[in-house]
Amino acid sequence: MSAHPGAFDADELERYARHIVLREIGGPGQTRLKRARVLVVGSGGLGAPALQYLAGAGVGTLGVIDDDIVSTDNLQRQVIHGEATLGMPKVFSAERAIANLNPYVAVKPYNRRLTADIAGDLVRDYDVVLDGSDNFDTRYLVNAACHGAGVPLIAGAISQWEGQVSLYDPARGAPCYACVFPEPPAPGLAPSCAEAGVIGPLPGVIGAMMAVETVKHLAGAGTSLAGTLVIYDALHGEHRRISVARRPDCAVCGKVAATG
Repeated sequence: MSAHPGAFDADELERYARHIVLREIGGPGQTRLKRARVLVVGSGGLGAPALQYLAGAGVGTLGVIDDDIVSTDNLQRQVIHGEATLGMPKVFSAERAIANLNPYVAVKPYNRRLTADIAGDLVRDYDVVLDGSDNFDTRYLVNAACHGAGVPLIAGAISQWEGQVSLYDPARGAPCYACVFPEPPAPGLAPSCAEAGVIGPLPGVIGAMMAVETVKHLAGAGTSLAGTLVIYDALHGEHRRISVARRPDCAVCGKVAATG
């Protein structure tokens, strides 16, 4: 392996060759990926593909926090796990898969639920956070922690045939998650995947989009989804882009929150 974080050995140069020849990434962008630290909240439907593609892309350190274990009903869509890891904590199953994919990536597994007492300190240790959680309490907790630490948040969500993704970064002028979704939906309006079902490949589509946005952000490539919510309708093969903006009255990043 490389002698120091900024250097690539011959195997790494071959491994990342398709990135390095992209003028938008090149050697400097790949070096930024190698030095980057990314935290993924949840290693289920969205976290599984995001972790795989971030590991393959050469992100140097991947943190993953989840308190769940691998079960048979996960395998329809959570492709980082398999029969061999049934019953294993998901973070350790993901760690095993990442090690098999790219030994140059350091994995920090946190086999626990993300809670308010650790969220702030944990997020501050990373450059970007991906939220692939499946409940609104965690989404709002992650958003508040990212805002407090000034860390960009890339969040996705899925249900049945539809998914969405955006980059939330109020420290750099983009809205936070609470600007766009100030309150959770009423009970019954946003059922979980267990309640409403989800088409298997959909988390792969949205999770891969989250990974793409992360690589772009870290490498300084292209135009980010900051200020844009992308909605993908898999059933009808349609994409929609919605412009979103910061809300002065946002309870997390607005003027009232800043002075309260």
